[in-house]
Amino acid sequence: MSQSISLLCLSVAATAAITAETFVTAAGAPATAGGNALGVARSSQAIGEQTPVDVLGTAIVIAGAAVAKDAALEVGTGGKAITASAGAVVARALEAAGADGDRIEVLLIAN
Repeated sequence: MSQSISLLCLSVAATAAITAETFVTAAGAPATAGGNALGVARSSQAIGEQTPVDVLGTAIVIAGAAVAKDAALEVGTGGKAITASAGAVVARALEAAGADGDRIEVLLIAN
């Protein structure tokens, strides 16, 4: 069962269009593949709008591919979560994803 337990949520001004349940940067843009992330956007926002970002605790994120439970995760294309390979580890999967587009709960990791 997916849930979100945010221990810290910060507001960030969007500098680009943001999609809900994807990784974002402190600059208010979608996180780049393999890059660092501030956290996960709670809602979709247009440029200039404030968006709540979960930065500590658990969050629901969109998977970019199949992911095993307990896998270390990095940012993939479009700010989605994928199994970590060479990028910065930003979260750990608390449940498995069967395919691109699945929503899973993750434990956020400061990076």
